[in-house]
Amino acid sequence: MHRLAALTLLAALPLAAAQEDPWAEVDPSGQTVTFWHQHSGEREEALNDLIADFNETNAYGITVEPLYQGSYGDIFNQMLVRLGTPDVPDLVVAYQNQAATYALADGLIDMNSLVESPTWGFSEEEVADFFPGFWEQDVFPTFGGARFGLPPNRSLEVMYYNADWLAELGYDGPPETPEAFREIACAAAETPFSGATGSGSLGYQLSLDASRFASFTFAFGGDIYDDESNRYTYDDPAAVEAMTFLQELIQDGCASTVTERFGDQTDFGAGTLMFTVGSSSGLPFYASAVSEGAGHDWSVAAIPHVTPEPVMNLYGASVSMPDTGSLERQLATWVFLKYYTSPDVQAEWALRSNYFPARISAAESELIQQEFENNPTYETAFNLLQYATAEPPTPGYDFVRDLVATAMAEIAAGADVESTLTALNEEANAILDEQLAEMAAAQ
Repeated sequence: MHRLAALTLLAALPLAAAQEDPWAEVDPSGQTVTFWHQHSGEREEALNDLIADFNETNAYGITVEPLYQGSYGDIFNQMLVRLGTPDVPDLVVAYQNQAATYALADGLIDMNSLVESPTWGFSEEEVADFFPGFWEQDVFPTFGGARFGLPPNRSLEVMYYNADWLAELGYDGPPETPEAFREIACAAAETPFSGATGSGSLGYQLSLDASRFASFTFAFGGDIYDDESNRYTYDDPAAVEAMTFLQELIQDGCASTVTERFGDQTDFGAGTLMFTVGSSSGLPFYASAVSEGAGHDWSVAAIPHVTPEPVMNLYGASVSMPDTGSLERQLATWVFLKYYTSPDVQAEWALRSNYFPARISAAESELIQQEFENNPTYETAFNLLQYATAEPPTPGYDFVRDLVATAMAEIAAGADVESTLTALNEEANAILDEQLAEMAAAQ
């Protein structure tokens, strides 16, 4: 059972379970709250527009001040030195593992009481309107089922492919199994695309990234974490099989590693790379790369898998509420979150941010339906959401991710897969033990 499914019971608990509403007498009127985020360019413009609308229309005179604070890593580092001080924001973008790290320092609000509040919370119908995988991803079993985030959007890890090149090689569609992926990748390495605007020819480029490791492990029927034992499983037989598969692709000259940021995207656009694997939020950037490059027909599909159905890696930062010590500001922040995750706002945010909306009913909006019609690739990716699973929301995962990238580089260079993953797993669990010990000491 995947961890998102395992959390279904927690997510399905009756919202009326709370005997009293601790928020009933709190007044959010007139509060000003800050929102730290990583969005830039068009996404920042879209977010600012949505926030301006909220500031002008909410009935409580609440003002949200959006503040760009750099990358996810920049925000994480700033939060670590501000936890427990008055300098934390009221709302912060955070991946689940980052939120877990903040929670170790008792620095976040558990949103369950807000979700369940008869006065301010969500109805059961509203909760059911969130994609289950999105909703459940912010519930933290290692913290007793606390909710440390709310999802405003998500992305999927998908396989991008050159449809015209596939046709030239005699294939009717993208590969669905690892064996078919290998066959096509090696054929592409030997037979360049006729429309390529660059030199060279390759089947696949592997990003040395922990999410890529997880995606291929999922596709090979395994997992990188065991929720029951609370242990990493980077030495899972499926992980060994997946990394061996990728190592052999590289050794056979059918694949290589990505050597510069977005280099695989650039090569894909030029028609010199058959496959890439990356975030669905990159769809418009791939469209631009292809338009400026070979101009070929392309689309996305599930990562080739050995499982009966695809197993898709769902990810994306949620928004968390640091403990500012002010119930009024916390409730004002929550009022904004309900607006931010409402179906109509979600539809607009999804289209302008290139993410997927968190609310199921957002797909019924005219905006999303028009996007499906104009951009079938977006709809193809959207329809893969039903197969989502996720990486673990564990404290210290940022540090583990660095270890994974290093191990992948070693494997790509020819290191023994099994012993490399055994060592990786031991190091990852040592980090986890340190984090959990801190949590126990703080309780």
